[in-house]
Amino acid sequence: MVLEGEIVVAKLPQADGASKLRPVVLLRELPGFGDFLVCGVSSQLRQAVPDFDEVIHAGSMDFQKTGLKVSSVVRLAFLAVIPVVDFKRRLGKVSPEILDRLRGTLSQ
Repeated sequence: MVLEGEIVVAKLPQADGASKLRPVVLLRELPGFGDFLVCGVSSQLRQAVPDFDEVIHAGSMDFQKTGLKVSSVVRLAFLAVIPVVDFKRRLGKVSPEILDRLRGTLSQ
């Protein structure tokens, strides 16, 4: 069983129509079929949109819990709905504060 706020590796649809294994943050479990609204995570910090995306720095207190290997950006514009069967493995989780900020930014 996976939970909101976890970071998992999943097949994430790309702009070219292909799918790629990428880390994603589980933002919200959707009712009905066990699908999740997710957003992609990238190590390309230059892609971060100020006041929108969330950068998780390797030196931060919560970084170790994420399971990420390097500082990364949670890209809120890189959204998808993915079924649980496309999740390959768990990496870790974001803090409740980060999850709340991500959801809050999306709801504005």
